[in-house]
Amino acid sequence: MPGSQLKRLKASLREQGVVGPQQSKKQKRKVAQNGKVNTNKRAAALESIRQEFNPFDFKHNARGPKFQVTSNRPAVGDASKGISGRPGDAKAMGEERRRQTLLVEISRRNKTGGIRDQRFGENDVSMTYEEKMAQRFVREKQGHKTSMFDLEDDDAIDGLTHMGKSLSFPEQDDFDETDLLGSEGDDSGNDSGGNQPSLKRRRESDDAMDVDRPEEAVEGEPERKKSTQEIYKEIMAKSKMHKAERQAQKDEDEDLREELDQDLSDIHALLFTQSKPRAGEGDEAPSKPDPGREKMERDYDLRLRQLAMDRRAKPSDRTLTEEEIAQRDVEKLKLLEEKRQKRMRGEEISDEEGDEEEDATDAQPAAGNLGLFDADEDEDFKLGAGIRTRPTATELGFDDEDDFIVEDDLLASGSDLEPIESGSEDEDGSSAEDEDDEEDDEFTKGLLSEAEARDAAFSGETQTRKGIDDLSSCPETLEQLLDLSRNLAPEQIPSLVQKVRILYHPRLASENKTKLANFSRVLVQYLFHQSNLPSPPPFATLESIIRHLHSLAKSFSVEISVEFRSMIHDLTSRCLSPTLGDMVVLVAIGTIFPPSDAFHPVITPAMLQITRYLGQNVPKCTTDYVQGAFMGTLALHYLKISQRFCPEFFNFCLNSLTSLAPTKPMKKLGNFPQHEPASGIRVTGASKVEVRRLKVTDCAASPGSEKHDLSVRIAALDTIIQLLETASQLYAGKTSFIESFEPVVNALGHLTKGSSKSQLPAVLVEHAVKLQKRVQTMLNMSKLARRPLELHHHRPLAIKTAIPKFEDKFDPNRHYDADKDRADLAKLKAEHKRERKGAMRELRKDANFMAREKLRLKKQKDAAYEKKYKRLVAEIQGEEGREANAYDREVQARKRASKRR
Repeated sequence: MPGSQLKRLKASLREQGVVGPQQSKKQKRKVAQNGKVNTNKRAAALESIRQEFNPFDFKHNARGPKFQVTSNRPAVGDASKGISGRPGDAKAMGEERRRQTLLVEISRRNKTGGIRDQRFGENDVSMTYEEKMAQRFVREKQGHKTSMFDLEDDDAIDGLTHMGKSLSFPEQDDFDETDLLGSEGDDSGNDSGGNQPSLKRRRESDDAMDVDRPEEAVEGEPERKKSTQEIYKEIMAKSKMHKAERQAQKDEDEDLREELDQDLSDIHALLFTQSKPRAGEGDEAPSKPDPGREKMERDYDLRLRQLAMDRRAKPSDRTLTEEEIAQRDVEKLKLLEEKRQKRMRGEEISDEEGDEEEDATDAQPAAGNLGLFDADEDEDFKLGAGIRTRPTATELGFDDEDDFIVEDDLLASGSDLEPIESGSEDEDGSSAEDEDDEEDDEFTKGLLSEAEARDAAFSGETQTRKGIDDLSSCPETLEQLLDLSRNLAPEQIPSLVQKVRILYHPRLASENKTKLANFSRVLVQYLFHQSNLPSPPPFATLESIIRHLHSLAKSFSVEISVEFRSMIHDLTSRCLSPTLGDMVVLVAIGTIFPPSDAFHPVITPAMLQITRYLGQNVPKCTTDYVQGAFMGTLALHYLKISQRFCPEFFNFCLNSLTSLAPTKPMKKLGNFPQHEPASGIRVTGASKVEVRRLKVTDCAASPGSEKHDLSVRIAALDTIIQLLETASQLYAGKTSFIESFEPVVNALGHLTKGSSKSQLPAVLVEHAVKLQKRVQTMLNMSKLARRPLELHHHRPLAIKTAIPKFEDKFDPNRHYDADKDRADLAKLKAEHKRERKGAMRELRKDANFMAREKLRLKKQKDAAYEKKYKRLVAEIQGEEGREANAYDREVQARKRASKRR
């Protein structure tokens, strides 16, 4: 059984030599001689014993090492003993460090100024008083700068000096007799005076010798370094020399200036004094200036200024050949098509492309200009790009600046376009801008066809005279335009618009541009008003107004766009029941503006209204189907170039086919909404009805007889079949063609089979059969062309093999990772985690330390307060006791005195 702690402590003290048997005087004397060494050994021995007998000062791993490993890096120090830390020492060191830093900061918080003790070794307890004084003396001597005139210097001073020279007198007296005799001028005096020079001359010679002495260096020795006094003497001498030179130059300039001032009066007299007349000429009258010479000089000066103001001539471009003109037009068309394609894809057009387009526009035109477009159409108003992709007026036989064409499906019957004779072209090679102005002024040449020109209603002389009489001012409101056109026939309205554009051309007056801008807005309102009349004008008249709007939109695009947007906004409230004017406005929008743009301020909202009608309207009468067919035609017209998919169009067409079919299908024909038609809507008993084309007026016609209503439904059914045929050609290259047109084949098969076939006209059935076969063939081709998605074909990759990697200096406490970036990241994360935990631990310890210090200070203050309170209470009680005793003594004395009486 081991001994107690006391016995173990005594044994350890004896083993270390701290305690032992009693020493003799000789041993004590030897120990006293080596006292410091023995003291250090004694302290080290006591510290080791203290650590050995305090097991709580060490941190051990209670479970031992986690893994038993073999390494070429054996553990040393505390690690070999299984000690992983010393919490007691660490806590004591941290406490002391906080007392030296944090406690000082807390004590100096919210305090300014004060006296800081910067004495050497004042707070160092390891230094004795003598060591502190010696250290202070050494520092003081190191920082002290000696001087020649330092009063504390012990070195003796060799007399008084001035400017580094001694002020002591020489051995020979200045007041010698020879100095006095030298002034008499005798020979003896001169001789004696020459042998004994005066003090002033002796000093000057000494200075000269001192200056010249550095130059007389002894051979074999380095040149003596100049003293500060010699350097300052040289600087002063040079400064005086330069100052004397500047003063001499200034004196010379002053002398020259004075001499010039003296001669200036003679020069002034020569300049301002007229020469005297010669003898015999004084009686003659003074000569008068020659007027012809003055005029010639004025003309010369004027011509000289004109020549200076004239621009230099520039070489003109050579005339292009027909091949070069054609090549230029092809490049221009290519650039325009690229811009249209970018706008169709929704991409932004850079400024460099716009500059290239302007350079192409500014090229020299030939005498016979074969360009297909005007320069005005190149403006970035998003106008004309969609129209340019169509055949232009030049290709159709027109020679007019207003390239305009309306789809055949949208034209009323009998409004065929006739070739228009072109006016004579300018052959003098004028600029493109002048040609545009001439063509705009001669608008009448390209507006009327041959049949219209032969018609008496379009007689130029009569109608122009009548229009001029009626046009007292440019109509800027709808009421003014209605007043002007109230007494005119519908065929005369285009001529009225033409006369307004001619009489108020912007080049005739500056205010005409504003008037024509307002007229453009009014013309849009007039188009909408005329279309909504109970008896609307022929569509040819509306077509001519649209042509005028198309031409005006090149110059007043903002006004026309704003007006069209206003009408589209009004259409939103009645989108499911549009009027004929709304449809004509949609036609005009699709004709004037480019419908292929992905984002357009007018086209986009118009297309939204069309798709809203096709998708949300449930047909309840024949007019709804006619309006839907018209909206479907507009949708295809808007999407013809961009070829975007419109699901509302297919849903309406398929639903109309199933609703107008004589019989209801027995099964669902496709994945599209099928609405139950109203009673009497299905086409029955129409095998002998003639198939005709729909007219625009059918969209707003009131219900008529049963036969007429049946004819309109047959025409609507035929139009929808034609629209599906056009859509099949438009979307033939789409990947979703199979899913889009399989329901079309099923719906057409329902019309051409069973009882439905016998109740429909033969022409309609034949048209449906042809379309069904064509679409079926296209579906088969699309199925053959469609290939399922598959992975890329590549040769199989071999499994990566690598030689095992061995670490020569393996450390079990270190993590090894082949990926260097991942290893660095893991190392950084571990370091961040360790630092974060350490910072939190230090902050927690700082908070505890501050709390303990505050508590200690509070206890000290409370103790001082209690002590002071007790002292004051004791003093008061003592004072009260003394006063009470004095009072008692006084009472007793008075009682005794009264008794004695």
